[in-house]
Amino acid sequence: MKLSIIGTGYVGLVTGSCFAEMGYDVTCIDLDAAKVERMKKGECPIYEPGLEPLMQTNYAEKRLTFSTSYDSCRTADAIFLAVGTPSSDDGQADLKYVFGACDSIAPFMKEGAIVVVKSTVPVGTGNKVREHLKSKTTKKFYVVNNPEFLKEGSAVEDFMKPERIIIGCLEDAAGDVIEQLYEPFNRQVKRTIRMSNISAEMTKYAANCFLATKISFMNEVARLCDTVGADVEEVRHGISTDSRIGSQFLYPGPGYGGSCFPKDVKALVYTSREHGLRFKIVEAVEEVNKEQKKYLFTKVMKHFKNDLKGKTFVLWGVAFKANTDDIRETPAIDTVVALHEAGAKVRFHDPAAADHFEQYMTKLGIPLDQFENKYDALNGADGLLVMTEWKQYRAPDFEEIKSRLKTAVIFDGRNLYNTKKVLEQGFEYYAIGKAIS
Repeated sequence: MKLSIIGTGYVGLVTGSCFAEMGYDVTCIDLDAAKVERMKKGECPIYEPGLEPLMQTNYAEKRLTFSTSYDSCRTADAIFLAVGTPSSDDGQADLKYVFGACDSIAPFMKEGAIVVVKSTVPVGTGNKVREHLKSKTTKKFYVVNNPEFLKEGSAVEDFMKPERIIIGCLEDAAGDVIEQLYEPFNRQVKRTIRMSNISAEMTKYAANCFLATKISFMNEVARLCDTVGADVEEVRHGISTDSRIGSQFLYPGPGYGGSCFPKDVKALVYTSREHGLRFKIVEAVEEVNKEQKKYLFTKVMKHFKNDLKGKTFVLWGVAFKANTDDIRETPAIDTVVALHEAGAKVRFHDPAAADHFEQYMTKLGIPLDQFENKYDALNGADGLLVMTEWKQYRAPDFEEIKSRLKTAVIFDGRNLYNTKKVLEQGFEYYAIGKAIS
């Protein structure tokens, strides 16, 4: 089976590389010529564990190719749309790249081609794509919604061992082909679930918004724990043993970020209002998250009695989560902006996202210093803020930290450290909802 993937971002490149690994003939298409040339040289444009060697192997064995041309769509059995759907100011998902891709593939599609919408799109987009393509070509085609459920940092493994594969379609013939395409991933357990296009679109939004709800819920529980003196780690363990609740996404922190949750929450709120409804729970999730992104900063301000002028703080981690270089909507942005506006200076370290973050903050006009060594960044600083749960931050040398800092204080935004151990080392310690005594 021959596949064309439109877009080589996070979703497109993982999808193309993993399908190629299963033996399919895959062409990944991107209009960025420089990016395409980098990929042809074996350079992965995104940081994702396991993706670069997978990409390199399949390119070398000619199952995976990269191009700026749409010619491969002439013979493609399925054309995957994996382009961005950024949020507009009002929260509406911007579909210009989706319809732009449709315009580009329409002249090349063969008779009976299946257009697979892999991008996260608002409910009803599949039908709009179908009508749009009908105005561009007289050839017969099908539209299938196949939303992705990949977690950044483990995307390759998630694709290879999916928990479920959603296939939203109008015609059984198209659904059968896509189900056959995913057969290599269903050898032990059937993971494909067939439904309508609209239900597939809703499933994606509902899943992400529910997970975001769990995060915001635990962040509010953590704030209450801070107020009443309970320990959120004990509370989390106490509720996670309930099989109806589970243990995932119950870790409090500085707020969620990334390419999916913020955008999808906004989009579902917008869609609800567009249809005359109020999705009050999801609206609250977004509001809680906005507040949570400033929560660690409020602890810094309180500790220093609301005077940060001339002080220097170090951030360990600026990616929105570990094992990615993605800084979209990362809580580190809000934290740095708040520190800067309070008159403080900022240094930071991150093993993957440092350059992206520095470039972004430069555009905002906020100066900060990047360090290659996490300990060197601490020299003479007034405090350490742990923002990302990278493994290399989980068991640091606390004596080294203390010797480098001017003020022995740690603000642990990820609850990485053992409270008793840190206090015994002579630090003042702040975390998210943990009892400090």
